[in-house]
Amino acid sequence: MDGSVAYLVAVVGCLVGVAGVVIAVVALARQRNRQRKRTGPAAPGDPFRDTDADALRGDPRRLKPGDIVEIRQVSYAIRGSVHLVEGAWSWAEHLLDDAGGAKRWLSVEEDPDLELVLWKAEPGATVTPGAPTLDFAGRRYSWEESGQARYSATGTTGLDPTGTVRYHDYRAQGGARLAFEAYGEAGWEVAVGEPLHRSEVMVYPQAGPDEVG
Repeated sequence: MDGSVAYLVAVVGCLVGVAGVVIAVVALARQRNRQRKRTGPAAPGDPFRDTDADALRGDPRRLKPGDIVEIRQVSYAIRGSVHLVEGAWSWAEHLLDDAGGAKRWLSVEEDPDLELVLWKAEPGATVTPGAPTLDFAGRRYSWEESGQARYSATGTTGLDPTGTVRYHDYRAQGGARLAFEAYGEAGWEVAVGEPLHRSEVMVYPQAGPDEVG
């Protein structure tokens, strides 16, 4: 009889221990769910990211003012960078300057694949966004997306350090881009873009003041 009681006590103790573990796991799961609801979904990433290409050619995702980037055998210095965030999405635009003073923008985005586009401003353009299709410089572009993002700027960009930007993006057959951006209360700026292959871009990071030593 004493042995049966001891066995019963041991079984009850084991069941209580298991119940405690289950309660702890459920509580932890609920806490994580609450944290996800507060912070929102994580920004998408590329699970098949080509780390070998990053090691050999530099990582465009890490570009910053002062770095040198070579695009189709033309070297540019990065004068300034604009980092933009809209919901869970983020991307960057870098102001480039070559030896002859020509200025371009390089946009870097993961969607989820790495997407690189070289942009040229069109200050004399009179076209405005909003229509489903637009004709510009002999090409027909179709509306792709639009929205408003928050940005932060570093280096020399001509922009306030922080603010908002409205945008409309169009795409033509073959991948050519047409973009409209309006920073703050300013009017629309127009640019045409050409997609780049990863192999056409080489990054030469330059050490910053806090990286020397």
